[in-house]
Parts: sequence; structure tokens; C-alpha cells
Amino acid sequence: MRFAVTERDTALAEAAGEVLAKQAGAEQIRAGWPGGRIESVHGVWRTLAGVGVTGALVPEHSEGLGTGTGTGLGLGLGLDENALPPLLETLGRSGLPVPAAETVAVGAPLLATAGAPQLPSVLRGSALLTVSLTRAAPVPFAALADLIAVRQGDGLRLYARDEVETEPVDSVDGSRWLARVRAPAGGGLLLAEGPAELAVAYRRGVLATAALLVGLAGRMLELTVAHVRARHQFGVPVGSFQAVKHALADVELAVRFARPAVLAAGWAQAAGDPETAVRTSMAKVLASEAARKAARTALQCHGAMGYTTEYDLHLYAKRAWALAADWGGPTEHRESIARRLGLTGAADRGGEGAGA
Repeated sequence: MRFAVTERDTALAEAAGEVLAKQAGAEQIRAGWPGGRIESVHGVWRTLAGVGVTGALVPEHSEGLGTGTGTGLGLGLGLDENALPPLLETLGRSGLPVPAAETVAVGAPLLATAGAPQLPSVLRGSALLTVSLTRAAPVPFAALADLIAVRQGDGLRLYARDEVETEPVDSVDGSRWLARVRAPAGGGLLLAEGPAELAVAYRRGVLATAALLVGLAGRMLELTVAHVRARHQFGVPVGSFQAVKHALADVELAVRFARPAVLAAGWAQAAGDPETAVRTSMAKVLASEAARKAARTALQCHGAMGYTTEYDLHLYAKRAWALAADWGGPTEHRESIARRLGLTGAADRGGEGAGA
């Protein structure tokens, strides 16, 4: 099956890319870490919201938004899940530390469905929204977010920051601002309820995270190729060594396998394909492995300098390690695929690789 991104979806990703190219360099990623100028990151997020990123999956005429063409500030664009892979890959490549998957793919569409009065401020980027569908797990960006949606019983409920208690949690990627959230039972605004609605939201989060990982893998590969071309040993570029060429070729192959899998998952979600769950899990597995391989190879090719916190590479690598485990790690998604394909016996007998 061949997948092609539509002109409208491409246009949104390109518009986001233009903003990021001008405003989101490595200094913006560093600004997102504790002690940095986080307001500068929020400024980029508001600019992205202005080109429609936050409202990608929000219907054009959602309650509380009034009427419009879907191209103005704070309006929904009415796109479907096919828009997520190119857009989130672009955001992932930038490394910008914002709750992109949580807001664009999950939170904003649910706020629109629920007719939440907070939707306009989320779409304008003036209110930071984060979401977690995993009970008791630390919530990304919860230490910063104005609005936090978490599981309560069989539903997902939205709370304002002053309605919950948050406890910051250390993360390999400090720019994710993890925190444990304690929310009052029965409070908040109900955004989704029941297995079917939660499954749709979860799969969107998985899809968006997989696309972010593809973007990160591509960026780390790009940085490494540039480095091995410029770095010389024994009078020749490091990139001329066959071992280096083969290692980077393996990364390129992993990215090329992951990207169409993510596109396929987006198509499956938009089309209501019966194999949506399998396609989505496969996308997350391949994207996580591609990003991990890219990080490992990039560090090896850079040598000791790649491990220093002052060097840009580690910012992308840490983000990749964190996202590979978020919204279900490769092992969890492999197990899900095995169950749906009736291969649980094989998995139980050791079908899972130790490096998953």
C-alpha cells in the first residue's frame, strides 16, 4: 500500500516548519529545561498555535469558536489523523519542548467534543494543556501546565492547575517537566468516558508520539552525518570509514521503515480500519527503535563529545529515550500486537527481545 500526504496536510507541516526554522534552535530546547527561559518556548508555541497547529484535529465550527474558515488564530482546521504524521514529525525534528502529542492529537479534539470553555485559550496557545491516560504514572508537562487531563475511573477528566496537587518527578529529559498528579475524585470536566472513547484518544497519542520519534531520529541522523563529514582522523573524514557508513546506513533504513508505518497508522485511524490497533502499535515499535538506534549510533559516531551536556546532540537523544517509553514502550506494543494476532503463546515463550 502506498501512502501520500495531502496538500492540505503538507501545508500545515510546512507552515509549522517555517516557524520552527526561525524561532526554535537548540537554545530553545535548553530554555525548556529547569532554570531556562521557559517563556521563550511558550512564545514559539503561541506562534505555532497562530498557524493552526493546536487546532489541527479540531472541527472548524466547534462550540465556542464561532465561525471562520479554519485558517485564523485560534480556529479549528477540521483535519483528521492523516495530518498528524507530517506535522508531528516536523515538531519532533525541532526538539521543541512542548506537549505537542498531548495537546494536538488528544487534548484539543476532546475539549472540542466536550464543548469545553477552555478550548479557545488552548487553541491560541495562551493556556498550556497536557494529558495522560495512564493511571498513577507521572504526567508530562504537569509541573507547568495550566490545564491537566487525567484518568479518573473509566473517564478522562480535565482540571485547572489549582484544582489538583502536583509533585515534580525527575526525568532523563528535564524539559518534559514530569509530575505526579493527584486529582479530586468526581471533579473536573468529563472529556471522554468508556473503553471505546479512551481507546481512540490513546491511539492518537501513540500515533503522535511515534511521529515525534521519527522526526527526532531524522534530526539526530542529520547532525551526525554533518559531524562525520567535518571531523577528520588520520587525514580523512570520519565519515569515509566503512564502519561509520554502515552504522549510519542502518539508522537511515530504520527511519525509512518507521515513517511509512506511522503514515499507515494515521490512515488507519482516519479510515476506521479494523487493524487500527495493530497498525498504531507497529508504528510506535518501529519509531521507538529507529529513534533509539539513531541516538545510540549518533553518540558512538560523535565520540566522547556527544555525551557532554553542552553539546546539542544529547538534547535530542534524551528526548528520544523519554518518548520511546511514553504512550507505551516497544515491549508493551509488541505484546498488544501479539495478543491481537493470537500470538500470545509465542510472546510468553520468549518472543520479546531483550532490547525491546
